[in-house]
Amino acid sequence: MKAVLIYVQNVSSESLEIAKATYQSAKVAFEKGQYRKAVEQLEKARTLVAPNSRLGGELQMWLVTAYQAAGRTEEAIALCEQLKRHPHSETSKQAKELHYILKAPRLERPREWMTEIPDLSAMADNQTKLPLSVKNTKSSKKQMPPEREFVDLTQVNTRDNRFIWMALIVIGLTLGGLFWLSL
Repeated sequence: MKAVLIYVQNVSSESLEIAKATYQSAKVAFEKGQYRKAVEQLEKARTLVAPNSRLGGELQMWLVTAYQAAGRTEEAIALCEQLKRHPHSETSKQAKELHYILKAPRLERPREWMTEIPDLSAMADNQTKLPLSVKNTKSSKKQMPPEREFVDLTQVNTRDNRFIWMALIVIGLTLGGLFWLSL
């Protein structure tokens, strides 16, 4: 009976280690902008962890964020609603705050606020040319670096500035007075 119990504990600790490793790789994928990969790995890790544990709640909060980033907003909201009732207080608090944000209305942005980024995924690695849509937006002339402006030294006042000498005298007197008072 003890051998079976030990085996079950080893399997759960092994699955926990696999879940932690998968969770870490999902976070790395998320930070690289690979949201679909992050969602897949977080879903896999979620099956290996107890959902009501602290780690399970943390993992599911990352999954909500990955769903949102991958454009799966409805799934993110549904999971957030479940996590609002999570036994770990920090997870439920974060889920309530995130649920509020996810349910907020989307505001229209003026077109001039947006910057269009060209799709470079179709470009082969060895190509150095930009797609035509990007080429046309740039001028064909090479831009020359701005010319340096030279200063005529005959026009510059190079005499000693009396303020600097006055400041040095005041600093010297102050330091001398402090030295004299410290004796």
